[in-house]
Amino acid sequence: MRSASGDSDALRPWQLIRQDRHGNRYRVGSYATRAEALHLAERLGERGEGYVVERCDRLIDTLEPTDDVRR
Repeated sequence: MRSASGDSDALRPWQLIRQDRHGNRYRVGSYATRAEALHLAERLGERGEGYVVERCDRLIDTLEPTDDVRR
């Protein structure tokens, strides 16, 4: 997910987040494109867990949601 140099977020700004029913959030992975992240969210969502795809900008300290994929 993250390279030793710490530049992976610049190359892979789309984050796939798993959110459980208690509101706990876990980053599953970082992806170069929104399409990649959405594809995996759909595949993993078949298991009944909730997944959110967000874009992470390095200029902002917090993750700002841009698109939700919840099942």
